[in-house]
Amino acid sequence: MSSHSRYPQRDQLLSILVHDEPKVLTRITALFGRRGYNIKSLSVGQTEHPGISRMTIVVNGDRGVVEQAIKQLERLIDVVKVIDHSLEKFVDRELVLVKVAITPETRVEVRQIAEDFRTRIVDVGRHALTFEVTGDEGKITAFIEQMRPFGILETMRTGRIALTRGSNADIATHVYHDGETQTLKPVVEGVEAREERARHVPNLF
Repeated sequence: MSSHSRYPQRDQLLSILVHDEPKVLTRITALFGRRGYNIKSLSVGQTEHPGISRMTIVVNGDRGVVEQAIKQLERLIDVVKVIDHSLEKFVDRELVLVKVAITPETRVEVRQIAEDFRTRIVDVGRHALTFEVTGDEGKITAFIEQMRPFGILETMRTGRIALTRGSNADIATHVYHDGETQTLKPVVEGVEAREERARHVPNLF
């Protein structure tokens, strides 16, 4: 039985901690591309550790393929840690700029809806208002749908970012289901052991 028949297709949210090196982003996105999975959103930023960046990726696929992708990601020399957010409680946010068409008749209603969503107006024009919206994916999508009847002129979404909930550092538990938890271990600890273990993972990409 193939993995596609055993696992449903859905959005998978991963965080990948990487060394700040040239072409790291290209190598990681190419890994997913070779398998034929489209990355729905991707955000990259610096972390609390100098020289380490965090990539947050949303990819649509089944669990079997994503689990194999995680193992392949860990084989890349510049990858420090992979966090599978489907296996841990997490908090996520996204930011979007939405430019909405307005008329003298709709201006008040548009502003009232925006206030209900606790958005910020970041630009005011005679025929358009631009809003900054921050929240989870559900809030972002709901706001856009509320504004659609008035006429959305432009949107720009940053993509989702996520952190593990609670006082723990990011937890790479279950990256290998039979492996030990990485809870509270420093992000740069155990890299050599991880790389040695990854060498034994068959290359399916």
